[in-house]
Amino acid sequence: MKKRAIKILCHVFVLSALALFSCSKTETANPVQVNPPGDTILVNPPPAAGDTFPPQQTGITVQKIDTKGGNISNYVLYIPDGYNEKKDYKWPIVIFLHGVGEMGNNIDVIKQVGLVKVAAGKPFVIIAPQCLSGWWNPQYLDILYKEVVNKYHVDLTRVYLTGLSMGGYGTWDWSSAHPEKFAAIVPISGGGDINRMKNLKTMPIWVFHSADDPTVNVENSRTLVQQLRALGNNVQYTEYPTGGHDAWTRAYANKDLYTWLLKQHK
Repeated sequence: MKKRAIKILCHVFVLSALALFSCSKTETANPVQVNPPGDTILVNPPPAAGDTFPPQQTGITVQKIDTKGGNISNYVLYIPDGYNEKKDYKWPIVIFLHGVGEMGNNIDVIKQVGLVKVAAGKPFVIIAPQCLSGWWNPQYLDILYKEVVNKYHVDLTRVYLTGLSMGGYGTWDWSSAHPEKFAAIVPISGGGDINRMKNLKTMPIWVFHSADDPTVNVENSRTLVQQLRALGNNVQYTEYPTGGHDAWTRAYANKDLYTWLLKQHK
């Protein structure tokens, strides 16, 4: 009996020693060095959650959109050169709203007007929806906004809005309804609600109009600019002495406009 007890005690001692040695070895093990000293291996960080990068056809294409019964069903898309190669770069985006003359269902007319006409070489993703009928409606424009900022690799702090004539009105209306969406706006030959300018008192804005505009009186822009300045907004205003209703050809040909836009961030 005594020998059996001694044997059991010896067995327990051996097991305890092994367990102690095992624990001690784990706790004092040196960390594994993956790379040799002085050898640097660059590893791309994993993409942020929800951040995808589907390649896009560069240049101008036409895209469909479902605005749930709204008056927008297509938009012209401009993707700049280098978009597919610069996977770590989020592009600034400009949404362009056309005038009443381009309303309808012939999307090709949008390619020949305003910002889209001079899109080539611009360092932006450009979105130009077509209004089928009626007027620019922020409800349906909001659906467009949500889709394009999620579909394309764009910088949410540099979303810009511009438009001419009816699109100038649309620019004032949409931005004053949802100023949080935009980093800057460029309304051309348009007008808006003076009572909503308080919503834009901190928005970077550059307004263009012709003094002799026979279609949309220049006082529309002058009044809004005056109100914004009274609210403390350092709005930029370019008024051409002549040119009639078309103030946009010269505005979109102005290289300083794009330099100014790129400086604006939310």
